[in-house]
Parts: sequence; structure tokens; C-alpha cells
Amino acid sequence: MNGLAPIKKLLPRTLFARSLLILAAPIFLVQIITIYTFFDRHWQKMGDRLAFGIAGEVAMIAEQIQQDDSDQNIAGISALAARELDFMVQYERGEILDNPYSEKRKIDVLSRKHVILGTLSNAFFNQMEKPFRLNFNRDGKSVEIFVQVKGGVLRVVLPERRIYSSSGYVVLLWMAGSSIILLIIATLFMRNQIRPIRRLAVAADRFGKGRDVPFFKEEGAYEVRQAARAFMGMKDRLQRQIQQRTQMLAGVSHDLRTPITRMKLQLSMMGNSSDIRDLKNDVADMERMIEAYLQFARGEGDEEPVRISLKNLIDQAVSPFNREDAWIKTEVAEDVTLMLRPVAFQRCLGNVLSNALKYGKHAWITARRFETNIEICIDDDGPGIPPEQYEDVFKPFFRGETSRNAKTGGIGLGLPIVRDIIHAHGGRVWLDQSPKGGLRVVMELPV
Repeated sequence: MNGLAPIKKLLPRTLFARSLLILAAPIFLVQIITIYTFFDRHWQKMGDRLAFGIAGEVAMIAEQIQQDDSDQNIAGISALAARELDFMVQYERGEILDNPYSEKRKIDVLSRKHVILGTLSNAFFNQMEKPFRLNFNRDGKSVEIFVQVKGGVLRVVLPERRIYSSSGYVVLLWMAGSSIILLIIATLFMRNQIRPIRRLAVAADRFGKGRDVPFFKEEGAYEVRQAARAFMGMKDRLQRQIQQRTQMLAGVSHDLRTPITRMKLQLSMMGNSSDIRDLKNDVADMERMIEAYLQFARGEGDEEPVRISLKNLIDQAVSPFNREDAWIKTEVAEDVTLMLRPVAFQRCLGNVLSNALKYGKHAWITARRFETNIEICIDDDGPGIPPEQYEDVFKPFFRGETSRNAKTGGIGLGLPIVRDIIHAHGGRVWLDQSPKGGLRVVMELPV
């Protein structure tokens, strides 16, 4: 499996790109095989046969002239070759051929001239024992063949079309053009097929952040529609459960607060003895714990998210905590705005700041914007907590030891409420050591 890791890194990450790769790879593979078969089996063999025929015709002309090099015979052969073979034949008496080919030419470069000269030279070596030389004419459209005969040099000029066919390039152009057209059609088709999946992902993301998705509807292929129906069914069930829980909590809150209020009224009329004070403290603790339980179970409630300035929201959350023996310093840009539930997010900040100033004297809030998210860091100068408890403190009803124990008044629901609210906004939260000496709470929210 580790050997496939470099290959996986090269593969595209999106479904659209992978689908196009699945479609394009077989097309290109078939084309490569077709091109190889065409050039090796058809085009090259056809060129060899044409060259073989030309070599035989030139050898026959050379033999005829060598037997009779009279002007009358040469004129007759030239006229016949021009009419029947499309050759231009000339004979130069007494000339000696310079630099004849001494070995077969290798076709290293697949250019038009190299292929023609290489194919012809190999055919001439096989067909003719006389010295010869080949080259392209100055116009680049005809080939000159020089053959050394007994009385001089035979020069034969033939057009390129006798040895080379442009059908190969036409085939290549047709294959390339058809492939491009097929890829364009496949791209348009795959884009239409991927669009419903993207919309489903956007709808799931919005619903995960507590936002409504009225624009979403079932569309696309059968499997995509099936996934969309399952998503809509899940959304309806979750919304129904949240609504039922909220209604139940509202009833529980009313039913519990009514007897507690009666108990507080009765205790207020029973004097101020030590026992009565203890009972009053117990009732106050009970009221505080019930409120914390309800707040934790209620979560973000039915509050709708709105786009709001992060600096204004943080300033509102900070103002109740600044006092003579403690202060909070903020560093937030003015232009940072994002979709938030103001009341729920203020409750989240309040829980974190309450913990920070409960165990320290100072707190620092900084917010930094990145490309796709905003990071909020809250530092304090308190004693902190051991790193092995960073995850445990997010569990409901967990209370740390030493400085963070029950004597401070915590019941272990502050940070679980913070995590629930941050998760409901589509973000995440974690703890770290603070450069100020205490604890750092990091909240990351999508823009």
C-alpha cells in the first residue's frame, strides 16, 4: 500500500476531475494503440512497398540506359517515364557520382524528409547494386535520385506523392479532433452530473451549521436523488427531534422553577438563622445547576444566524467581565464579519471568559482571519490544566483537579456548552498552553 502513495498524490482530488480521467484515459490508450498499429502495420509497410516499387522502376531505367545510352533511347525512356511513372529522367554522360550512400539509413527522427529518404535508401540497397544518392529538391516537394551507371550518372526526379502519403496526418488530425470533441461532450455531461452532488454537499454543510436549506431539491441521477431523499429525511427527523426537545425543556424549566421560587419565598419569611442560610444557599445552588443543565441541553435553540461584526460581538461579551481586579485585552480587526447566532456565541464567549478570570487576573482575546476561516484565541494567566486533561474537560460534568475543582463553583458544563455552540456553527475548538502562562482556548469558525 505504501508503494501506491506517490501515485495517489498525483491523482486529482475532485470527483469531476477523476470522472474525466476515467473517461479520457481509455480514449487516449485506444488512440495510442491505434496510432502505433497504423504506423507500424500500415503506414510503414505501405511506404516500404511504394519505395520497393520505385527502386525497381529506377533500377530498370538504369539498366536500359546502361545497355543503350543513345540520345534516341534516352529520349524515349524519358518520355515514357514521364507519362507512365511521373518521373523526370536525365542522363549526364561522363559524370561520376559524388558521395554515394554506403550504408542503410536509420530513421531516427519521424519527420517527413527523414522517413522518405530512409525508406527509399533501404529499398535501393535491397533492389540495386549500383552506387546511388538521394536528396530532396530545392522546392522540398520532390526527391532526386542519382544512380551511377557505366557511362555517366542517371538523375531521376519524382514527386513526393509517389513515396509519401499525407493520409497518415489526416488520420491523426481526425483522431485528435474527434477526441477533443468527445472530451468536450464528456466534460459538459459530467459537469451536469456532478452539480447535484455539489448542491447536496452545500445543503449538508449549511444544515450542519444550523442554517435552513430551502433551495435544495432532488435532482440528478437515481443514486444522487436517493442520497438527497435520505438527506432530507434525516434533516426532517433531526429538526423534529430538536423541536420536541426544545418544547420539553421549556416545560421542564417552567415546572422546576415554580417550586424553587416557592421555596425561596418561604425561606425568605423564615428568618435568618444559620440553618436558613444554608437552605438558601442550597436552593441557590439548585437553581444555578438546573439553569446550567437546561442551558447545556438547550444548545443554540431556535436562534437564526445573522451576519455580524465579530469585534462588536466580542466587545459586548467582554464588557460585563472588566472590573477593578481583572481586565481583558482584545485585538480584533474592525472589518471581520461572519454568520453567527449572537446570543449563543455570547454565551460561548462568556463561559470561556468566566473560566479565564475565575483562575487568573487577565485575559487576552485575539482574532485572526485566514483564507477560509477565522481563528479566535483566548489566553489567561491562570494556573492552567495538565495537557492530558485537554480533551476530558469537554466532556459533560467533568471537573478538573487542584485549582479547577468543585470549590470554584463549576459543575463541568461550561466547556461542553462551548464545544456544542462552536460545532453548531460549523467550527471546532481545542485547548493549548498559553504564552501568557495559563490556558489558551482556540476557536476556529468558517468565514
